[in-house]
This record gives sequence, C-alpha cells and structure tokens, in this order.
Amino acid sequence: MDSAWWWVLAITLIILGVIGTFLPVLPGAALVFAGMVLAAWLDDFQRVGWITLVILGALTVLVLVIDVVAALMGAKRVGASRLALVGAAAGTIVGFFFGIVGILVAPFIGAVIGELIARGQMAPAARVGFGTWLGIAVGALAKIVVVLAMLGLFVTSYLVR
Repeated sequence: MDSAWWWVLAITLIILGVIGTFLPVLPGAALVFAGMVLAAWLDDFQRVGWITLVILGALTVLVLVIDVVAALMGAKRVGASRLALVGAAAGTIVGFFFGIVGILVAPFIGAVIGELIARGQMAPAARVGFGTWLGIAVGALAKIVVVLAMLGLFVTSYLVR
C-alpha cells in the first residue's frame, strides 16, 4: 500500500480520536494514540521517538483512568456510600459497552442503585446520581485537556526534529 494511504489513515485516526474525546461514542484517546503511533512508524520514529510515544501512551492510560475515577469522585463529593461508589464504578465500566447512552446513564443508575441498597432513600440516591453525572462532566473536560496536550506534544516532537 502506498505510504500516502497510511498517512491518511494516521490522520483519520487522530481526527476521529479528537471527535471521540468530545463525543463519547468513540474511544477518543486510544484512537489519537493509534494514529500517532502509526505516524511515528511511517517516519521510522525519526521525529517522534520512543520516549515521546511512552509519554503519549501514559497520557492515553490517564484518560482511561479519568473515565472511571471522575464518576467516583463526583459521587463521593456528595456523600455517596461505599455501595454507591461501587455502583458508579460498575456503571461506568458497563456503560462503555452501550455507547453514549450507556456512558451517560449507566454510572448514574449504578450510583443510585448502590445508594438505594445502602440507605434505602430516594432523595439521597438521586443526589448521588447527580454528583456522579457532575463528576463525569468534569472528567470529560479533563479528558479534553489531556488529549489536547497529547496533540501538542506530538506536533512539537514532530516539528522540532
């Protein structure tokens, strides 16, 4: 295959990844990282080396951690019980398999169910669910910042050498 097509693929992966960072239907950071690794490989790692790729990989893992931790921190901030935190974490993980609706709804449902089991009252459970959503929103902002940092690091590394 002509190398131009590989470059098109690398750039497409990066663009889809950036879109996926804003719209949680696609695994944004993972696609960005895959495109960057492909671009580095196409250039024989001359401009973007292994050290940069390791840092970019660590930032990709950080985005995955943010996905889970943000919902937990939001729930904990509003006084969630341990079961609500477990429910929010389980909901976040399960939500990945159901697209955007799952990502937005499953952590809320998990936190509410956990809180209902722990305390048996709907008002605190709803508050915990809202806190979970708030955490997800803050986490989304953090993920955008990390992906933009990845882009900045990659472009800087590519242009400097």
